[in-house]
Amino acid sequence: MKLTDNVLRSFRVAKVFRENSDKINCFDFSPNGETVISSSDDDSIVLYDCQEGKPKRTLYSKKYGVDLIRYTHAANTVVYSSNKIDDTIRYLSLHDNKYIRYFPGHMKRVVALSMSPVDDTFISGSLDKTIRLWDLRSPNCQGLMHLQGKPVCSFDPEGLIFAAGVNSEMVKLYDLRSFDKGPFATFKMQYDRSCEWTGLKFSNDGKLILISTNGGFIRLIDAFKGAVLHTFGGYNNSKAVTLEASFTPDSQFIMIGSEDGKIHVWNGESGMKVAVLDGKHTGPITCLQFNPKFMTFASACSNMAFWLPTVDD
Repeated sequence: MKLTDNVLRSFRVAKVFRENSDKINCFDFSPNGETVISSSDDDSIVLYDCQEGKPKRTLYSKKYGVDLIRYTHAANTVVYSSNKIDDTIRYLSLHDNKYIRYFPGHMKRVVALSMSPVDDTFISGSLDKTIRLWDLRSPNCQGLMHLQGKPVCSFDPEGLIFAAGVNSEMVKLYDLRSFDKGPFATFKMQYDRSCEWTGLKFSNDGKLILISTNGGFIRLIDAFKGAVLHTFGGYNNSKAVTLEASFTPDSQFIMIGSEDGKIHVWNGESGMKVAVLDGKHTGPITCLQFNPKFMTFASACSNMAFWLPTVDD
């Protein structure tokens, strides 16, 4: 089944889970698409089985809090940032609920965390205006970059380069093997005083970069030239909430939730809005991602919703 405008318009909420008492701040699908793991402001980590459509287990990180949870490549392990006490990144084995390693270094809250798609490298960006490069096998930071402002950062799908969004006005591209020499490309955007950048993602084909903001628009740029291809708006975000925007796995469509519980979907090539889906969420949809392997996606406020298409296109 291929994703088309019609298929996207046909998506409906198949299941809603009310495991959390506070907002879900992040979730991540496993690379094989079989599970999804969420972190919440209520300090819980919930693991869901995507095929059976049910929660499998719940763990807690009461002391440090939990945010920006990401699967690593090893089965049953995740890294996440802390939102209480300190700003250390933690590497957790889900199997026995034990920490494998800690990654200390950031002096302020971590606001971006991206796992390499190919190996044990990951990058983190913090309000301390640094980006740090890590290897899961070592607690010591492998590389450190000082920036002029709050960073957002992400790996490209091949794990060879990473992009850093700085000061909500510049995208810098770095080669992983020689990032200490500085960026090999810098794209300057029009600065918008009304909002700041909250996220940055590459499309799976590596050709596009999606910049999310805490305002009422998101931007799609060419990953090679930095040209703005489209600016998508028309969804509700009056309270400057961090809303996650995502690509579909085929890199063709872009989606974002809104504060009124609706999901807006655009065609990345034409820039046209193709669907507005009502998830009946009780709060702003802070997290939204498509499953990397199956024709389903998930959206979350304090509830988690699984979506399925209802037509055969």
